Parts: sequence; C-alpha cells; structure tokens
Amino acid sequence: MKIQSIGGEFELIKRITKKSRVKNVVVGIGDDCAIIQVNGKYLAITTDSVIEDVHFSLKWFSPIQIGKKAIEINVSDIASKGGVPKYALISLILKKDTDVEFVDKLYEGIYETTKKYSIDVIGGNTAHGNQIVIDVCMIGEVRKNNLCLRSSAKPNDAVFVTDELGKSTIGLKLLEKNILHYETLKKAYLEPKSQLEKSGLLSRYANAMIDISDGLASETLHIAEKSKCGVILYKEKIPITNETKSACKLVGKSAYDSALYGGEDYELLFTVPRENLKKIKGAYYIGNVTKQNGVYLVSNGKKKEIKRKGYDHFG
Repeated sequence: MKIQSIGGEFELIKRITKKSRVKNVVVGIGDDCAIIQVNGKYLAITTDSVIEDVHFSLKWFSPIQIGKKAIEINVSDIASKGGVPKYALISLILKKDTDVEFVDKLYEGIYETTKKYSIDVIGGNTAHGNQIVIDVCMIGEVRKNNLCLRSSAKPNDAVFVTDELGKSTIGLKLLEKNILHYETLKKAYLEPKSQLEKSGLLSRYANAMIDISDGLASETLHIAEKSKCGVILYKEKIPITNETKSACKLVGKSAYDSALYGGEDYELLFTVPRENLKKIKGAYYIGNVTKQNGVYLVSNGKKKEIKRKGYDHFG
C-alpha cells in the first residue's frame, strides 16, 4: 500500500499519530508547535526541514538563502502560536562531496537570521546522505494569554490574513520557466519571512492562529477541523497583488488557486472575536467562522465547499 493510496501526507500523519498517548503536555500532536509547561512557563517546540530538490534547488538558491529559509520557516511556527523563538538545534545531512565553503555560507544565512530574532543555536548533528537536508528544532516561549491554537476558533469569529497570498508559489513557477522580471515574487519564494512582529500584536486579540505554509485552503481546513466548526471564505476578499495576477496569467495559473492551494507564503491566518475587531490593524478580513462544519468559498453569491487541501509532499 502506497502513501498516496491512503490520502497523502495529512492522512499519513493521522495514521502514525493515532496511537500516541502523550501526557503532561499543554498541547501535543496536531498543531504547529507542541506546548509544554516548565516552571510556570509555556515553551513552544517545533521542528521543520528544508530538503534539496523539495524545498530548494541549488539552481536558484544561494547557500545563504537556504540557511535563512531554514530558520524563518521554524520561526513562523513559533509566531503562529503567539510565541517568541529562543533556541535552535540544527542537524545537517550533507553529500560527501559538499564544499566547506557551501557550509560556511549556509551558516552565514543561519546566523544572520538567528541574530535578527535573538535566537541562540545550542546544538545539532551532522551526517551524510544523497541530498542536502537542514533540519531545525526550535524552542520558544509563549505567554498563556497569548497562546493561539488551531483549536481555539469560535463561531462568529472574523477570519483574517496578514498579507497578500500566492506570491511564493508563483515565484517558483517563474523560476522554473526562467522568466525574467517579477523579482519581488521570486524573492518571496527564495527569501520567505516569518510574521513574528505582527504575531506579537495580533496574538493578544486573536482566538485561533496558523501559519500559511501549505496554502490558504489547507490551513483553513486545519482550523475548522481542530475547532470543530466551519468557515466561510469570500473569494473576492482574498488579498492578491496585481503583480501576482499578472504573473499568473503569464504562466497559465489561476491567481486564486495559487493563494488557496499553493504554499510557502508564511503569512498568518487567524480568527478574531467580534469585540476585538477594532483592535486589528494591517490585516485583511476574508471570512467568518460558523457553527456549521465545512469550509466554503463564496463568490458572486455562490457557495462551493472546499475539500481539497494544499501542498502535499506525497500528492
């Protein structure tokens, strides 16, 4: 039986975690981070990898950009829980013929980004393999009142995203097709940025929060499933730049499909109770949380259920 035959990445995760019996944690498997309590403090712990020819290609990425990306995507997980990153452990899988200069530049990107966020690199591991892999385990702190889980959305919450979507996935298409110009979109793919600063403000007023790594549809489905509620998204309110729309036409892709089903935007999707709406600045309202289960996309008065998820490593 192949992974694809059981429904891909998300069903595989359910399969391998269904027998987990985690005790003495605040939040275990099923969110962007695990949350544990130590001496009265909440620690947010996450791990994520960037893999050669999956998350980056040496045709387009510099070693510095790879190092930056490996840190940013883990910071994004911590940010999505309302936390602040503190420590990182970094494990490298390197090909036997890897140049030392490559590793030097890789760590230049890692240290530049950890310095930006005041993160201490406290350990890791090295081994050899057939592909380059940078695996990061990151530990952060989160105040109890700021903790925003996937499971915390409430009916009548408003749904927001922090910025425009679809840029990264179209940036990748432009690189694949060797199309000139649109440097902003290419940079969105090559140099993703976490929304840590925005998270620090928004987590005071939000209920649920998740980072958009696999597309808006996938992340909205995660919140709806974990919160046991539904979500209505308004297609025309999904923020997409004119530059993204123009590039999508050039490469023959739908701008809205790129936002819904693309990946690696690393913006924040979050829900806000009505009493806090006036406190939300610099974000885009895109929908509402409902009592009825299911995620629906409304356009021109017509409602269509979203069942398809976003990027799937085994899809």
